[in-house]
Amino acid sequence: MDSSEIVVGLDIGTTKIAAIVGKRNELGKIEILGSGKTESIGVNRGVVSNIEKTVQSISKAVKEAEDKSNVNIKYVNVGIAGQHIKSLQQRGNIMRNSYDDEISQVDIDKLIDNMYKLVMQPGEEIIDVIPQEYIVDDEAGIKDPVGMAGVKLEANFHIITGQIAAAKNINRCVTKAGMHVEDLILEPLASADAVLSEEEKEAGVVLVDIGGGTTDIAIFQDGIIRHSAVIPLGGSIVTEDIKEGCSIIKSQAEALKIKFGSTLSDKNKDEEVISIPGLRGRAPKEITLKNLASIIQARMEEIIEHVYYEVKNSGYEKKMIAGMVITGGGAQLKHIAQLAEFKTGLDTRVGYPNEHLASSVPEEITSPQYATSVGLVIQGLKRIDKQDAHQKSVKEHSKRKGGNFFDTIVRKGKNFFEDDAMK
Repeated sequence: MDSSEIVVGLDIGTTKIAAIVGKRNELGKIEILGSGKTESIGVNRGVVSNIEKTVQSISKAVKEAEDKSNVNIKYVNVGIAGQHIKSLQQRGNIMRNSYDDEISQVDIDKLIDNMYKLVMQPGEEIIDVIPQEYIVDDEAGIKDPVGMAGVKLEANFHIITGQIAAAKNINRCVTKAGMHVEDLILEPLASADAVLSEEEKEAGVVLVDIGGGTTDIAIFQDGIIRHSAVIPLGGSIVTEDIKEGCSIIKSQAEALKIKFGSTLSDKNKDEEVISIPGLRGRAPKEITLKNLASIIQARMEEIIEHVYYEVKNSGYEKKMIAGMVITGGGAQLKHIAQLAEFKTGLDTRVGYPNEHLASSVPEEITSPQYATSVGLVIQGLKRIDKQDAHQKSVKEHSKRKGGNFFDTIVRKGKNFFEDDAMK
């Protein structure tokens, strides 16, 4: 098996670090060869806060994935998130030399590369440049201009920026763990690839990825990403609220949230009670499920309100025909879809990353908490396809250029001999 077909997604999250090794099978679905997961120590709200602890966690997760997949992992596609991530809209253009040559992938790559040269705020860098639509000689609304004739090629871009220090720290952690970063990918884009269908992206949809430290948002309409944002609130803050509200330790609060957590207090009866063992022989604590749900509901309502603000801010609120898709670890809370529908009025479903996965995949991987990891593998495979298309385009382009040059020499030689004979 060609090693270039194997792609590794590494999700460095606030609560967990997950590594997934995958490849595309003959049906075009993704086969998971192995996975590894470990507790994330050293990451806070999507940003590395302790290099050594993060390196240890990465090494542990990757080692587990290597053992299960029997693959030596050297290159990884890494997700990036955090409050420092911003997005902006920008238009760029290039002027081509002639109408005779059709627009090729080489021209598009040149246009995209130019956008990476934009001057950013001090301490910021461009992480990704995503073309939204192309304009050829003032003809707008073109999704793929390859093969068209035109001199002026323009495009509207969705540009994602982040702090240089945050990106460098991720790179440093991966390098110290003995690997190389193949690509740095915005996490909501990866999650979107894993849980959204092309029809939903076309109709208009809000992807909400509720992670441990952050909630990532990506808004799609007409098959194009229109808006992205990161909210610095996630599942960890819900655990913190339960810990404070019930006066228990963090591990107990996390266990309560996972096993009994609900986002609608009305769905629980007053008489439903959980008993939690006391510390060092102290009397056990009794907590009602209704009280637990009301603590969770208050924080989840706040997160959903932030999400809805971003939707309204994007200007696409009325165009969200497919509504909202919630994924990530936070999507596993009971009744989350009902709460989101009630607060926003948008049709909501929970996103599972199983649409692109082969049937043989372990059930654990189809959980919403693995959406980003699976999406990173999908993005890695897309990048390989793009590189293949680019190489093919460059070859064709150079062949065409070479052919034109040869034709010109022959034509000039022919004219010279004809002129000479006439003399």
